[in-house]
Amino acid sequence: MTENPLKAESTAPIIQLIRPFQAFAARETAGGIVLLACTLLALWLANSPWAEAYQHFWHTKLSVSLGDGRFSRDLHFWVNDGLMAIFFFVVGLEIKRELLVGELASPRQAALPIAGALGGVLAPALIFSAMNAGRPGAAGWGIPMATDIAFVIGIMALLGDRVPITLKVFLTALAIVDDLAAVLVIAAFYTASISVAFLACASGCLVLLLLANRLGVRHPLPYALLGILLWYFILQSGVHATIAGVLLAFTIPSRTELNSDQFLLHGRAILDHLQQTLTADKNLINDGNQQMAIEALEDACEKVQPPLHLMEHSLHPWVTFLIMPVFALANAGVTFGGDAFEKLLQPVTTGVMLGLLFGKPLGITLASWLAVKVGLAALPSNVSWRQIHAAGWLGGIGFTMSLFISALALNDDGLLVQAKLGIFAGSLFAAAAGSLLLRR
Repeated sequence: MTENPLKAESTAPIIQLIRPFQAFAARETAGGIVLLACTLLALWLANSPWAEAYQHFWHTKLSVSLGDGRFSRDLHFWVNDGLMAIFFFVVGLEIKRELLVGELASPRQAALPIAGALGGVLAPALIFSAMNAGRPGAAGWGIPMATDIAFVIGIMALLGDRVPITLKVFLTALAIVDDLAAVLVIAAFYTASISVAFLACASGCLVLLLLANRLGVRHPLPYALLGILLWYFILQSGVHATIAGVLLAFTIPSRTELNSDQFLLHGRAILDHLQQTLTADKNLINDGNQQMAIEALEDACEKVQPPLHLMEHSLHPWVTFLIMPVFALANAGVTFGGDAFEKLLQPVTTGVMLGLLFGKPLGITLASWLAVKVGLAALPSNVSWRQIHAAGWLGGIGFTMSLFISALALNDDGLLVQAKLGIFAGSLFAAAAGSLLLRR
């Protein structure tokens, strides 16, 4: 096997021990597997003899004190409003990257996934609303709108070459537009009341963040500190706190301090200097000049990468393997009981399930076809309409964001359980149908 010349392999014993776990984490399916495992664990705990302890645990208070000030909330709040703000921050970074240099940067390229995403948002919402108009669960129309990209990417990876790379790109871009639509829906429709004073404070933080960007501040600490203040003011304003994560992401610099030519010239000079200082009696541990050269090379590597990329790259594993699994543990625990079949027939359950299972593929396929028909977009190369339709079924996997929106939309515990059952059933059937269609 040919070794990668760009990768320095370590022979340390601890590295040999953890390498299998690193290989697992690098797989596209890893995030989906961990998320699925935590979902199943939450379901088991909620229906086990430890169900009461499981529910009680998430209502344990966790407080932050500063001087005489004290901010106390339960663990469920810290997961849904705290950790998920970091999740939305990474979503915001992905959206910004796609808008600048990705599939959404070109209007012609962006037209098809944008059209598909809008169709995949509207059709499920209409199906749910038609089944719940005038009923107590009518506010849950936003629940079946979202697509869970972690599960979708995992399934596409398992299908391998059966899914063309252009179809993967289309569905990933569609999911990112889908996430943006969900963020806008949360901000616009799932906000109870607005405090103008706190909203003004949040606006002030946002101005400072934009000013830091314009002044060329690249270190993450100022953005983190101002981001925490922004999160608190957004929370107190009445808008859901996770919106702060998306707003913060759009203020992160996307420019490099060194361009590629400057980096190559500077890097070669550093390496030449380092080579000249290497002797048998001097190594990188005890020679100051060599250490200075290594530090200069590290500094150049950091300056040639935009902070947006560095933050997204460093936070993505934490979101994939910690935040989303913890969110699933806190929110996926549904107690089925003896009336589970009866709950499946309730309007909220069927509205969510049918919205995900039929609304998503119908909306994505029809809106994409219309966009191509009227000349706004073009069908990607090596992709057929049957594959677009199959991908639309995978778009019906609406797990993480759907659970999140259901907690915002439905205050009644009974309705919330019905919504979660609809999410599980709709996502499961959509995953199976999409996988079977793509395999064919």
